[in-house]
Order: sequence, then structure tokens, then C-alpha cells
Amino acid sequence: MSDTPPDRLSTDPASPYFDEPSLRRGVGIRFRGEERNNIDEYCVSEGWVRVAVGNTKDRFGNPMTIKLKGEVEPYFRDPAAETETEAE
Repeated sequence: MSDTPPDRLSTDPASPYFDEPSLRRGVGIRFRGEERNNIDEYCVSEGWVRVAVGNTKDRFGNPMTIKLKGEVEPYFRDPAAETETEAE
């Protein structure tokens, strides 16, 4: 597997951009220079992210999302650093 995350990734299993191995590895997102952990989908080349809007649902029971535009920087989280932090 490559050291760079995919250009576009979604957490929705029904999406064509869903990539389970990448999600299992742990993808972090820096959006507009700020660390975000509530991103449902992102696209680096187009410069946008989708985030859920509260607890609202659409007519199919999926979370309602909005698209925000800005600089998107995905990265793979370091699993070794996370396990050390959890052990303390």
C-alpha cells in the first residue's frame, strides 16, 4: 500500500469511493489548516469535504451532509504513536 492516502475517500460503504483498507489503516484530515475528525468524504483535487449536519437524516435515513470548500490535506495516522498514547 502506498504512503499517500487516496485523492477521494468516503466513509459510506455504498459510495464508489469507499476504500476499506485505507480507512482501516487510519486517515487523518487537515482541512483549512485545522485537524478535523468529523469528515464523511473528501476530495483533494477538487478541494472539498463533506461533514454531517447535527443529527438530521435524509429520507433514506442517511446523515445530512454539507460540502465545504478549502484546502484538504489527508494523511495516514501513525498507529504506533496511537498505541503508545493509549498505553499511558
